[in-house]
Amino acid sequence: MTLIRLLARPMLASMFVYGGFNSMRKPEGPAQRAKPVTDKVNDLKDQVAPQLPLPRDEKQLVRLNGAAQVVAGLALATGRLPRLSSMVLAASLAPTTAAGHRFWEESDPTTRANQTLHFLKNVSMMGGLLLATVDTEGKPGVAWRTSHAVGSARRSGRALRKQAKASAKLAGKQAKSQARQASKRVTP
Repeated sequence: MTLIRLLARPMLASMFVYGGFNSMRKPEGPAQRAKPVTDKVNDLKDQVAPQLPLPRDEKQLVRLNGAAQVVAGLALATGRLPRLSSMVLAASLAPTTAAGHRFWEESDPTTRANQTLHFLKNVSMMGGLLLATVDTEGKPGVAWRTSHAVGSARRSGRALRKQAKASAKLAGKQAKSQARQASKRVTP
């Protein structure tokens, strides 16, 4: 792991670990702000996947989102499954931003400016997380390895087919030669 990744991952994860712990300990404030979003999420869940075992209570949803942020944040900070943990954090940030920073609903200019700032901060963090989801640390990604494995298998298959044809041709020549020699011995 490079020095940049060693420093940047914990820096990016720090806000999620801190915010996630706070949401788990004191979900009342965030749950109140999240109600319009959690109502929509619950309606969508009921339509799309009613069997999905998600809590309906805003406090429980806020705690669940906070737990996801803590676990994924710690994983990202320590370099464990960094691409997956970045994806989880990005997914958890979307409802957090939509619920907590609805600046368009604010009438007070100071509050509106503050919420706009936090909204844009979260959008910026989302950008960093999305970059982290595609960071392969200079190693080939799964898509590249898969396509090259297929190409390698094709080349190996062609080489084996060519070798098999050459072996079959040689075996055929040897069989004809042996048959001619056998017929010469038998013929008086």
